Amino acid sequence: AMTFNIRYGTANDGAHAWPNRSGFVVTTIRDHAPHILGVQEALRFQLDELLRSLPRYAAVGVGRDDGVAAGEHAAILVDTARFQVESSGTTWFSDTPTVPGSTSWGNTIPRITTWALLRDRSDDERLWVYNLHLDHQSQPSRERSVAFLLAEHQRRADSQRARDANAAEFAGARNPPRVMLMGDFNSNEQNAAYLAVRAAGWRSAFRVIHPDDDVPGTFTAFGAGADPATGVIDHILLGPGWRVIDAGIDSRRFGAIWPSDHFPVWAILTAN
Repeated sequence: AMTFNIRYGTANDGAHAWPNRSGFVVTTIRDHAPHILGVQEALRFQLDELLRSLPRYAAVGVGRDDGVAAGEHAAILVDTARFQVESSGTTWFSDTPTVPGSTSWGNTIPRITTWALLRDRSDDERLWVYNLHLDHQSQPSRERSVAFLLAEHQRRADSQRARDANAAEFAGARNPPRVMLMGDFNSNEQNAAYLAVRAAGWRSAFRVIHPDDDVPGTFTAFGAGADPATGVIDHILLGPGWRVIDAGIDSRRFGAIWPSDHFPVWAILTAN
């Protein structure tokens, strides 16, 4: 699994404009070959470019401005040789979560989460995946968004469990679906929004492997390295049932060019 804020492609980033670094984004993804990839700040043309270069993936998720293609996507790219998408959707962090472009909680721009229920072709087990991008300014929005997502997942999982109980194909099913939450939290490891997920019983894949590492951070701003003032703000968090084999932060630069203004975070996972 990997989470990667790829920086929106129309930004005036000079030498780091999207045409100069898009190939390095593709190379980074290819090198890790994640079965599940969550991207943030992806505009539709960037997603189309990634999918042309990475044909093994299918993307789920919509633009946050209109619920179709306009605005940034918090898309989930799924390796279709490994996983089948059973259902998916995008939810807005607001009092009207099904209304595209809606805002309510102190954020001045729309914030979203994209979710998918995947079936693993290797063993027929299923898993929930959530990819989010929390607000960069409003702490109340970050905290309310996380609380909403946790409650919404519980509601969705309970509903799916009830449907499975009535479906003959799941009679005596082996395990309930595991769950994974990834994305750009705009929240470091001391922030209340991040801590609320941890308090709910979720684990950081990175911290399972590197519990005491003093990591400068994952936001680079295309500078000389990660910004220690922001800390680790890109996370892969796991519900019960996962074993973490390895995890890390890819801090590579390609010559003078950073692939993005965030480092991708990756994890190798299996079931307990």
